[in-house]
Amino acid sequence: MYFAVIREQGAAWDPSLAMREQDYWSEHADFVNGLLDAGFMLLGGPLGDGNPYRAMVIVDASSPADVEARLDEDPWTTADVLLTKTIDRWDVIAGELASPA
Repeated sequence: MYFAVIREQGAAWDPSLAMREQDYWSEHADFVNGLLDAGFMLLGGPLGDGNPYRAMVIVDASSPADVEARLDEDPWTTADVLLTKTIDRWDVIAGELASPA
């Protein structure tokens, strides 16, 4: 199953710094790369103008609980830099990820 996840800046996000300048950026980037390599995360990136900072990720997981558990391991989450706000099942009906009819 696919899920669309919205993540948003936490209390430790410093609005005076760019995304790649936030505390624990390298650790977060390594974590995300691991999710991509494992096939868990399919797409991800910032949304809007960055104020507040929000990101959307598309993941392939068995349940919302699985999504939450995996993303809770993100160094940015444990440091309160980026928090998961919503996890919604995404039924893809068009495009490369769509299931055959």
